[in-house]
Amino acid sequence: MWRSPIKRLDMYMLRNFLGLFVLTLVICVFILLMQFVWLHVRDLVGKGVELSVLAEFFVYAVASVVPLALPLAVLLASLITFGNLGEQVELTAMKAAGISLFRIMRPLVVAILMICLGAFYFSNSILPVSQVKLWTLIFSLRQKSPELDIPEGEFYDGIHGFKIYVRHKDAKRAMLYDLMIYDYSKGFRDATVMVADSGKIVFTDDKKYLVLHLYSGESFENIDRKQQRATGTTKNIPYRRETYAEKKLLIEFDSDLNRMDESILADQHVSKDTRQLIHSIDSVHSLSMEKGAEQSRLMVDARYLGREHHSVDDTERILQANEQRRAEAESRGENWQARYNPDSLFASLTMSEKERVLKVAMDRANSQKDQIDYNAVVLDDYQRYIRRHEVELHRKFTLAFACLIFFFIGAPLGAIIRKGGLGTPVIISVVMFIVYYIIDNTGYKMAREALWPCWAGMWLSSFVLLPIGIFLTYKAATDSALFNPEAWAKLLEPIKKKLHLQND
Repeated sequence: MWRSPIKRLDMYMLRNFLGLFVLTLVICVFILLMQFVWLHVRDLVGKGVELSVLAEFFVYAVASVVPLALPLAVLLASLITFGNLGEQVELTAMKAAGISLFRIMRPLVVAILMICLGAFYFSNSILPVSQVKLWTLIFSLRQKSPELDIPEGEFYDGIHGFKIYVRHKDAKRAMLYDLMIYDYSKGFRDATVMVADSGKIVFTDDKKYLVLHLYSGESFENIDRKQQRATGTTKNIPYRRETYAEKKLLIEFDSDLNRMDESILADQHVSKDTRQLIHSIDSVHSLSMEKGAEQSRLMVDARYLGREHHSVDDTERILQANEQRRAEAESRGENWQARYNPDSLFASLTMSEKERVLKVAMDRANSQKDQIDYNAVVLDDYQRYIRRHEVELHRKFTLAFACLIFFFIGAPLGAIIRKGGLGTPVIISVVMFIVYYIIDNTGYKMAREALWPCWAGMWLSSFVLLPIGIFLTYKAATDSALFNPEAWAKLLEPIKKKLHLQND
């Protein structure tokens, strides 16, 4: 059965691109994963974490870096794909057969649109769940006690309230020799110092306590004066000394990983999908508007209408009495404002009365300032909550849209430079991705700090890179020699002639 060559061309392009896309995606995820693990290496090293917990951590960490790795993988795969086609003259042969660049790119555009939809679904449905589990696991690891590994020849402070010094260890017999232990668990004033010729440490069956066995040693304990009075001791004894042949200490040391409840992140922006984010933004925005209106009403009523020390009915009576006095004064032809001028009233007071009035005014002004500062803090908490949710809402769309933009940058750029492999495409991809990351991070910080609207900050990278993609696609479709040195030399030739004429 005869098959259309157009369909074979589509399959050929898809096969080349998708294979490179999967390979570059794995490489990008691995690089970003190593950077993420490096940031949290303190939470993993020295904790005695089981392999299953480490595997769980890496699975959730991979899910967290996938949205950032997707645009870079699309850029690199499209660059290599069209660079290989140009380098092997396949792209030229296709154009010579009458196939335009847009027709060559058509099956890949469909594939990229599917990748964008998949990226949005991943960011909206899978990423919130993985983020909750990842950060819950990280918080649990931070609370976990470190693995008990006492070094030789230096003090070990991995046990809370204790410092242990061991001169020598016998790993086969699990024995410690020449021990010195400082016990600060009861406070510095009640510290205890213990020395022993040898000892060993074992865990209890429930793994929540350490049993420290000490042999042939002494202990020195400070005696606080309150303890002396409580025990009836009257002599000035600075410490208590004890010599022992064998001594046991029970020390609390929970070595198990106690997982925190995932509900602590239930109201965080990273744990919500688009529907939940929109609902949270609307709810908190309405609450913020109501709180702001209530604070404004209370401020005006309490301060400017004189209701700070009066009830509503008393204030209404005062206002009605003032209006009645104003009407009587105007009927007699008197000036109400001149008669009740605050400056003249203040000038008529004695010095002590002026001081008292000024003190009352300053107290009320300071109280008003404190109330305004408190209201600003309350409303700022609402606004910060809204901004974080709006940033997360826009991020779910911008990451998916970045995949489409990077394809229309990488594909035409590969067709123009005609260099395949992992050399030039990798360098160009890294440079473009660094530019994208800087612009995107700048917009994110501007939106987070309320310097820009959230939509402007989060879509800044798209606004900048989209025109570049359109320009490169146009140049590639018109076979423009964008990176041809001879073309640039011809373009600069008139400028060189003018410079020579001026010099002559």
